[in-house]
Amino acid sequence: MVWEFIYKYYIDPIRYGRPYTLVDTLTYALILIVAVYLVHRALRRYDTRIDDEFVLSTLPYIVLGGLLRVVQDTGMITSELQYLLITPLIFFVIAAYAAVFLVGGMYLEHAGVVSRYDRFYAAGGIAACIVAGAALILFGLFETRIALDVLLAILALASATSLGLWALLRYGLGWSYASDRLYGLLICGHMLDASATSYGIDLHPLRYVEQHVVGSNLIELTGTAFSMFLLKVAVIIPAVYIFERYRREGSAGLWHLIVLAVIVVGMAPGIRDTVRMVLYV
Repeated sequence: MVWEFIYKYYIDPIRYGRPYTLVDTLTYALILIVAVYLVHRALRRYDTRIDDEFVLSTLPYIVLGGLLRVVQDTGMITSELQYLLITPLIFFVIAAYAAVFLVGGMYLEHAGVVSRYDRFYAAGGIAACIVAGAALILFGLFETRIALDVLLAILALASATSLGLWALLRYGLGWSYASDRLYGLLICGHMLDASATSYGIDLHPLRYVEQHVVGSNLIELTGTAFSMFLLKVAVIIPAVYIFERYRREGSAGLWHLIVLAVIVVGMAPGIRDTVRMVLYV
């Protein structure tokens, strides 16, 4: 009975690429919350600075996660190793890879080799992004295509909606803290996700589908994937308000990790979906 439940909600969706259910969605959300807490405790134990620079240095690993998901989408990896590049396993793979460079950077900083650990840490993610990106470009050139018009359309939509939402927060609601660069990344990441989803389902020739429970139900209810923008706005506005209240009263380090986690869940799928559509895979 237990194994049937595990296979139905966790193993089979990974193996067969099935849409997310409420059960696995809530499970992965709980894992993310626990992971943020454990990472915060681990970093504090080793006196690691958790600040803006740490979050910015982690961005290459977010991009890497999106790129590696597309590597799996292309079918370039035919062995069972491909399952390591599917959610949620890919989070553990990226985390393990990032930890190597994080620990390495901290060691080099303590040894006086580098002034700040985060530069070495970021370099590991950037190098991997270059390799993954090169592989995808070659795949597009020789196996499918590279549709720059799709890329420009999604980026234009994401830029316009990001600017509009930022202006609403900054000037419409008078939240001066909305200009914080981390909130800006949060907004851009989720608007990219909404833009890619909207374009892929309603406008792209291949007509992609939404795999997440809330999004798919909303799209079915409204009849258009552009309703994803309403969902994002409805979530981001109160989220930014709550995050800012916590930053002023709680732990600055934990605030950075929470904001980073929210950036990840928007930006990573946004990058993955955008690159997929550009390559027509």
